[in-house]
This record gives sequence, C-alpha cells and structure tokens, in this order.
Amino acid sequence: MSVQSHNATPPAPAIAPGAETIDPRRVAEALAVRGMDPRITRAVPAFNAPFFQAGLAGYSDAAMRIIARRHGCPYCVTEALLDRVLLAGGRGFDKADLGELRDNIPGGAADQPLAGQIMGSEPAEMAAGALKMVEQRRRADREYRDMAYARAGSFEPPDQQHLRLPGGEQLGRLDPTEGLGDCEESCDPLDHLDAPGESEAPDIHRPIASGSECSFQAIDVNLACPVKKIERKARGGHWLAEPQGAIRILEAVREAVPAEVACTVKLRRAFDDTPEMAANCERILKAAAAMGYAWATVHARTVQQKYVGPSRWDILAGIVRRTPELPILGSGDVWDAPDIFRMIAYTGVGGVAVARGCIGNPWIFRQARQLMAGEAPTAPTLAEQRDVLRAHFDLSLAVTRRFRHAEETTCRNMRKFAIKFAQHHPNADAVRRRFVQVETANHWLTTLDECYPADIGPRLSAKTS
Repeated sequence: MSVQSHNATPPAPAIAPGAETIDPRRVAEALAVRGMDPRITRAVPAFNAPFFQAGLAGYSDAAMRIIARRHGCPYCVTEALLDRVLLAGGRGFDKADLGELRDNIPGGAADQPLAGQIMGSEPAEMAAGALKMVEQRRRADREYRDMAYARAGSFEPPDQQHLRLPGGEQLGRLDPTEGLGDCEESCDPLDHLDAPGESEAPDIHRPIASGSECSFQAIDVNLACPVKKIERKARGGHWLAEPQGAIRILEAVREAVPAEVACTVKLRRAFDDTPEMAANCERILKAAAAMGYAWATVHARTVQQKYVGPSRWDILAGIVRRTPELPILGSGDVWDAPDIFRMIAYTGVGGVAVARGCIGNPWIFRQARQLMAGEAPTAPTLAEQRDVLRAHFDLSLAVTRRFRHAEETTCRNMRKFAIKFAQHHPNADAVRRRFVQVETANHWLTTLDECYPADIGPRLSAKTS
C-alpha cells in the first residue's frame, strides 16, 4: 500500500456526522480510568491501551514495529504473508506478493506482543501456514506441507499446486512431495532488541532469545486486503463476497492454532455497498465469535474502495452495535492521536488500528498516551526526530544484514520512511528531496547530520485537534 500512490486517498476525515463535536481529551482520560475491554486483555495481556500499529504492506517490518513500541505502541501486526509462500519454505520466494518472509518474523522480546497476519485461499493451507508461524519452524518444513496437502493418506497432484502473484503471474510450482529444505536467510529473525536508555545506542548484534519470545501471541486472518482473485479463488477481501468460504478458513485456522494463542480476523465493512454484502460481513463476525476468535478489526471502507475515498465511521458504529458478542476494533482515516479517541467515542470500537497515520510518525502513540494521562500531546523536537531516524536506520539494517546488498536494500527501504518523517521538519520539502537521493549508509548519515544538526531546533507545536 503506497502512501503516495494514486490508489490511495490523501489524509481526509471519515464520514462521521457529528464527530467534530467530540472532545478527544475527555474521551482519552475516561478510557484511562475505564481500561481496555477485558476480553481483549484476557487474550493478550500486554495489549494495554486502545490503539495499535496495523499491518502495512511494504512498511511494518520489525524495525518499524520496534520504533513504534518505543513510543508507546502496545501491540503490532505484521504485514500479510501469503500462506503458500510460507509453506514453500522461502527458497526462491523470499519476496512474497504482500511482504518479505523476514519482515514477518518476530524480533525477540523488543517486538512483543505481536500478531502474525496470514492470507490465502485454501483452509488447509491457511491452517498449516498459521501453525508454522506460531511454532516458528519447530517442525521440518515438509511436515507443514504434509498437513496442507495430504488428502486421505496421499498427496494432491503436484501440478495442481502453484505459487502465483495476485495478478496471476506464476512464480513456480510447489511439489509437496519434494523437500525444499530450510532457508537459513528466511528464518533468521531480527536480533533481540530492548529499548535503549536516553544515551544508550541500540545493540543490534545481541542474539535473539528462544522460546515464546520468538513467536506470535496472535494469528490474524486477513479477509480485508483488496488483492485480485487468483485462479478464480477468493482471498483477502474477496472472501466477503463468499462468506461460507471465509468461515471455513476461520474454522480451519482456529482448530490448528494452539488454544493459548489468540486468533483474530481483519476484514472490511463489506465487499461493496449493497445490503447483501453488508450482511455477509456481520455473518462472518458472528461466526468468528462463535468459534472463539478474540476480536475482529473492521476497516471502514469496502473492498471495492481499496484505499480511495472516505471511510464510513457511521456504518462501523452500526456493525459494533449489532455484534456485541465480539470485540470490534476499528480502522480507517485515523491520521493523528485525537482521531483515535474520536473513532472510539463515535463508533464504540474497543480499540483502533493506526495504519497510514503512523508511517513516519511513531509519535502518534506517545501523543495518544499523553492524552490518556491528561497531558497536552507534544510534537517531536528536531533532536528526537534525528534520534529516531538514526535508530530506525540501524534497526532496518539489522533486519537486512544477512542478505546480499543489505546496505543498498536498507537505504532504498528507508527512503520511503524518511520522506514521511520529513513532514515534521520545518523545511519538509528540502529534507524530503535530500533523502530520496540517499544510496549508501554514509550518505544517509551525512544527510542526517546536515538536515538534523546536533544543535537542536525549537519544539514544533503538537497537533491536538
């Protein structure tokens, strides 16, 4: 999902008549007293504030997640991983259509609690892929493929298993009877990273801890992404037009994932604006509640909208009212910290997914916590911006360091973040132009020194409404 793409609407308010009268500070302070929906904290105890970082295709890798956590984000979701790519073991398929395998691997204790998001078309593949994500390769790759492709003691013919991009381009055939072997690169997680002190640089070379710190606290089933169909099969948001298939996938994943690991689902408010499709969404939500799903995140746009046009908080409010048996979290047109609390007050959701609003703006989470504490939200100083840009670069390099062309990959990846971080700088346009030209680590550091000098500038005013 590109922020600058013609397929995405620039930041604008949602359709929510009357929301302008809501006082986000009063809402935030009341939430601090009331606390989270206990159904959410029972499933993931560390999810202790009513907002989180959504899974963002092309963005929300371990580096971005850890930066968000250091600024108060209590919970994060990976970008969606295609189940077939996961089951293939990663060899030759490092770059999935919705993200890279390495981006979906937990980064140790500094990257918890974390939900792994998965998307696909076949219940058996989704179940096996979800279990593999939870177990973090506790079994051999072939065992997970056996789970996905075994049929009554025999395998489905190999030529019926394909790996394709959303548009239908074939990447290759997957033969479940053939051992593909483990890929050391794809299963190497980010080093264990704890939040540094004020003057302490992050240690990016400590080994990752073992055990539960390397896994996911939840598996999030993606029924929201507006990707194309594949081989006439639904996946992502297309399941909203085929609710029975969506329900079969939810059943298969919940049955496969250990009971102590929460299962959640992300979906859109409907496939389109017809009453039939709206009813499908609520049918899926009620089925998820009956299966024991911990919560659902509902994006207030339709699948057909993709990321264009306003979201409908007014419709989301109706979904929440009609689905009391399941905690509903909201998503769509949350651009600053006050928007988090406006959405909660207007729709009744139990929490808010912050998506495009947190790219280059991890301070949105700090500001949300400040509002809950009854404090005025503060914008980042130039010194804080510099420190975060440097830390984000170091973390991004740690994510890619075992791959060929790691430095080039990191610089290319960080350019898209830097142009969003630049929006906080007094000379935003000039800084943005400088960062898009960065090619090497030395060039990055030089640009950082020149645009964010050691002598810090004035504190910028925080956006409070």
